[in-house]
Amino acid sequence: MAGETVITVVGNLVDDVELRFTPAGAAVAKFRVASVPRVKNRETDQWEDAKDGLFLSCSVWRQAAENAAETLTRGMRVIVQGRLKQRSYEDREGVKRTVYELDVEEVGPSLKGATAKVTKVSSSGSGGQGQGRSQGRSQQGAASADDPWASGAPASAPAGEWGSGAQGGAPYAGDEPPF
Repeated sequence: MAGETVITVVGNLVDDVELRFTPAGAAVAKFRVASVPRVKNRETDQWEDAKDGLFLSCSVWRQAAENAAETLTRGMRVIVQGRLKQRSYEDREGVKRTVYELDVEEVGPSLKGATAKVTKVSSSGSGGQGQGRSQGRSQQGAASADDPWASGAPASAPAGEWGSGAQGGAPYAGDEPPF
């Protein structure tokens, strides 16, 4: 939609991801991200956390919710991208409050200080709904023959020589780029 504010936040998970299901069976995962900038203290020449940080509540839906709940844990550094939403309400004392929440489109671990092993979850035509964790786990390690990313290099190029295929030094072989 036009006018939506899309942001990317890098920070650490405050708690473990909380996974729930709607009555219709759609998965929704909720988590909070703390993004605290680091500043250099000129007196001590040390890096320190800034006093004010951003704590943002996030929600992600369907298959991505299940994947996030299975993958992410408290304290993990993550990259989260989504639509920023503002919501106002009155608390129990009648004070009007405003909160900001992120409807997550993409979430994943930051690789700045960690490594990750990615396992593709097969989509069985259900649009991601109703696919449980056990089904996703059963696909781990099973490289699909129709998955172009299952191997390190395209079939038409020798391993390690992506740019020297039949296209005379083209960056990829074939009509379409690999991504």
